[in-house]
Amino acid sequence: MRTLTLILLALLATLQYHLWQGKNGLAEYHEAAANVERQLVDNERLAERNALLYREIKDLNQGLAAVEELARNDLGMIKPGETFYRILLPPDKPAQ
Repeated sequence: MRTLTLILLALLATLQYHLWQGKNGLAEYHEAAANVERQLVDNERLAERNALLYREIKDLNQGLAAVEELARNDLGMIKPGETFYRILLPPDKPAQ
């Protein structure tokens, strides 16, 4: 009876070791769960960015307002008959 108890205790200790520290144990499970959570957050952020890009593409394809805005900002486009005023602020004076 004593030998059977020792064998069962050794088996239990071995199984516990494999559960906590062995390959595919709880430590790896928690690490994988954290990786999945981090990836879900990254995917959500990228999905929001993609939705913004798709809205911008749709706006560029359908309306001329976005194209005109880009041309004004990036290329300095001025329509015929418009007057362009550029206001320059004086540079900040150094503290004395």
